[in-house]
Amino acid sequence: MRPGTRVADAALRLLGRDWAGLAIALLPAAAGAWCVTLGTGWRVLGGVLCAVALALGLGSLRHLVHVARVKVRYPPPGRMVDVGGHRMHVLAEGDAGRGPTVVWMPGGHAGGYAMYRLHALARERTRSVLVDRPGSGWSDPGPFPRTTAAEAVELLTALERAGEKGPYVFVGHSFGGLLMANAARRRPDLVAGLVLLDPTPPDVVAFGPSLASLRHAARDQGALALRHLFGLHPLVPRNGAKAQDPTQVLALVETRTKANSAAASILRELSPGGITRDGWQTVVHDGELGSLPLLLVAPRDLTGGGHIFDAVDDPEESARVRHFFLTVRDRFLAASSAARRVYTPEGTGHDFPDRAPEFVVQVVGSLLDGHGPRAPDPS
Repeated sequence: MRPGTRVADAALRLLGRDWAGLAIALLPAAAGAWCVTLGTGWRVLGGVLCAVALALGLGSLRHLVHVARVKVRYPPPGRMVDVGGHRMHVLAEGDAGRGPTVVWMPGGHAGGYAMYRLHALARERTRSVLVDRPGSGWSDPGPFPRTTAAEAVELLTALERAGEKGPYVFVGHSFGGLLMANAARRRPDLVAGLVLLDPTPPDVVAFGPSLASLRHAARDQGALALRHLFGLHPLVPRNGAKAQDPTQVLALVETRTKANSAAASILRELSPGGITRDGWQTVVHDGELGSLPLLLVAPRDLTGGGHIFDAVDDPEESARVRHFFLTVRDRFLAASSAARRVYTPEGTGHDFPDRAPEFVVQVVGSLLDGHGPRAPDPS
């Protein structure tokens, strides 16, 4: 591991501690006190540094109070299971009967609650499971660096230690789709099917045009961790009111800095250097899923991606970029001989799981209906 990577991991590990703001505030406080001792000419600078330290300290205390309040109001709704020195949160509901259990994974590095609407619909007909990736939701951050390969193993371990049993249908959106494909590659014996909801193709990172949204993703998460560390986040609802919408609950829970720090670490994979470093363990290559039933669910066109293409002035280059993004996701179809394409409803873009949850659950249900009953539990 390169020295720069080790420094970045150490910095993110520190930022993931909610008390780190107080430690950081001590630095300008100490420098300010030292300046005051140097004499009259330095006292103004010393006063400024002490004022900065006070502001940082107060912001950090505000964050700690906020975190304590959120922890009391929003305890983990599922189980916390140990996966080897750190815990992951698993919420499992519904009865699978003799059919597969559905496991959901949202995009980005968000907690499982981001797909709660889908989970709530699916648990009416089968067992449905939400898992928080390490650092996200209620899960502990885990060791750094965060990688898709490591989180695929952690996901499988969390399901086992939570007492869940396959076969599973893994469903992942965007970056979560890449994770689920990795988990399926590692344990195909546990997987009845794979549903990839407009998954992130590594080819976009390795061979695609430079995109600011990917290039700055890790940096932006680190900046957000700093903002939260010093109290710059939404307040918990006043007057004893609690947020009820799962998205709002997750947003409050993930104001803990571990969420942004873990995301900043793993999103470094989504860079040319990161995919070169981790690609062998991250990419699912052609044919590696054998004949596993795989549904690639994605929009027919590039709805919602205009901001990417409008930045390309040359018409010919813009057409090439559009073609690339429209076709590159289909590389996932080559991973299995039993893969097929499903188009999302007209007018939907990359965020279709939020806009059309009933459609997504229906697609997953079609895969469940095509799978035979699970073997009786020998226990």
